Amino acid sequence: MSKRAISGPSRTSLTVRGTNAKGQRSSTILRSRPRYSAPSTFSIVAFDRANRDLGVAVESKFPAVGVIVPWAEAKVGAIATQAMINVSYGPNGLKLLQDGLSADETLRRLVAGDLQRETRQAAVVDRDGHVAAHTGKECLEWKGHLSGDGYSCQGNILTSSKVLESMAEAYEETKGDLIDRLLAALTAGQAAGGDRRGQQSAAILVVRENGGYGGYSDRYLDLRVDDHSSPIEELKRVFRNYDMTMLSREDPRNLFMIDRNITVTIQRNLKKLGFYAGEVTGDLDALTKKALDDFVNINNFEDRMRQEGKIWKSVLDYMGQQAKTSSG
Repeated sequence: MSKRAISGPSRTSLTVRGTNAKGQRSSTILRSRPRYSAPSTFSIVAFDRANRDLGVAVESKFPAVGVIVPWAEAKVGAIATQAMINVSYGPNGLKLLQDGLSADETLRRLVAGDLQRETRQAAVVDRDGHVAAHTGKECLEWKGHLSGDGYSCQGNILTSSKVLESMAEAYEETKGDLIDRLLAALTAGQAAGGDRRGQQSAAILVVRENGGYGGYSDRYLDLRVDDHSSPIEELKRVFRNYDMTMLSREDPRNLFMIDRNITVTIQRNLKKLGFYAGEVTGDLDALTKKALDDFVNINNFEDRMRQEGKIWKSVLDYMGQQAKTSSG
């Protein structure tokens, strides 16, 4: 891999690795003396080659980071803009990507036109999975970025380089779709020390063509925790509820026919929860169907119950957990 050294007035020099043609990891680490106060942030931008999802996940010692850092558009790209944030990098960068510029060309245009470029940190991934990242020399240490195949991790005011290394490792090793991998990266970054000033907010944005609710938008996932002592854990808690009601990521093998044994389970649980007043017979009669419909509607599981006579394991499990903790 190629190497280059970065040095200059009031900065320590450090040899860094470049990126090779195979998309293997590269990293850029820049250090400078603190000159100003800035929101400390770590994030990941990524492209899923399997289904072409694009996304950003971010955590910061800054309120409502999800409003300003993550930007993404299906079939176009994803951008994280941070440090002394220039919010225009988001919409302007997406427009450049939409016009056909690569991630590298887009980022070079954004940075070149910014007189405060050395205070900025940004990363771009385009529709083909090419990535580019910039860490300005005046960002506060520890700061840097680390890029791999289809993703880039970046952060400033971090405890150490271990934050980004742990994020990259978790992203590469986690099974599942882009959501699972982005959340794993955030979790690993925090576990490695994260933002050295603490935690405050977190967000995840994933776009997929026609992946939004009802297929009417591309906003597949857009969740934010604006102010919390453990924002990543809270983000994951909120996501679990969102996943149950808004997404269809469950293994098709977990879609069960409602046979007599499952009907008995449904009747027992719904009876305990107060939805069903009949006998436990194992018959999927009109009274049982109405009780099940009422449970589904109250818990916003309509999208999971579109197939007549079938039920998802996740809905059964949720019903059982609610019944177990019910005082009824």
